[in-house]
Amino acid sequence: MLSGRRLDLLDPTPVDIEIEDIAHGLAFVARWNGQTHGDYPYSVAEHSLLVEELFARLAPRGPTRWRLAALLHDAPEYVIGDMISPVKTSVGPGYAELDARLAAAIRVRFGLPAVLPDKVRRTIKRADRISAWMEAVEIAGFSEPEANRLFGRPRADAMQGLRIRLRAPRDVRAEFTARHQTLLESMG
Repeated sequence: MLSGRRLDLLDPTPVDIEIEDIAHGLAFVARWNGQTHGDYPYSVAEHSLLVEELFARLAPRGPTRWRLAALLHDAPEYVIGDMISPVKTSVGPGYAELDARLAAAIRVRFGLPAVLPDKVRRTIKRADRISAWMEAVEIAGFSEPEANRLFGRPRADAMQGLRIRLRAPRDVRAEFTARHQTLLESMG
């Protein structure tokens, strides 16, 4: 990693994980395999910031720690990349196991449980699907009916005032790192 840490992907340990490495990697990983409109790819870091905001709207009285979990929901992709769901499925259970081990180590590194409670996991998934719908319609060329079929039609109030943002990786990396720090400080 750029931090100088060595991360064993097959047996990741929390002590080898740094937020700067995660933020940097995610800022350079493109969602939708880069097949989006705009001057910059839509990064996993930008997506993660949006999912955290959507999660907060879906669970406004939830503890800050679950907002942090939402921000980090795709953190393993900083080293294993982002694959579209059909590819993940075709790769088989090995990919899911690798992702789960890495996600658990990341969560433990930042004071979260290795395995999230089902309710939290489901709410993060809802926020993730709303984000995917927004991305599909705003930057990936999907019609609303097509996005509705694939991701479900989100409630308008969940998305009110939110837009997909395409920015330089350095700017997204800085915001991701700052948001992570703010959430950690809020946890006490």
